[in-house]
Amino acid sequence: VQIVESGGGLVQPGGSLRLSCTTDRNILRIYTMGWYRQTPGKEREFVAGISRSGVRTGYVESVKGRFTISRDNAKNTLYLQMDSLKPEDTALYFCAADINFRLGYPEQSSAYDYWGRGTQVTVSS
Repeated sequence: VQIVESGGGLVQPGGSLRLSCTTDRNILRIYTMGWYRQTPGKEREFVAGISRSGVRTGYVESVKGRFTISRDNAKNTLYLQMDSLKPEDTALYFCAADINFRLGYPEQSSAYDYWGRGTQVTVSS
């Protein structure tokens, strides 16, 4: 499975970005999905997760109320809407897919089976 993220870039503090993630073969609908981020020298951090149906979502405390994860299975696309961005949100953002059947979504990175290469988000004035 190939996963491709897009939508990263440079944005000023307080600004917004929308990240997108797609898979090949139009199969995103069968996966539980998550967004992670990583900065140099630090471990990969769970940002948000979403169940297969999209009914269940969850976020790391630091992004609650600012980020929104969603999915459009018909378009084979996962999104991460990021508002009120802060410099501490600067990171390489990864999309991940978990093929196991779950009611919700895992937060442990080891639970995910497939990963994209990431898209860089830089928040700076």
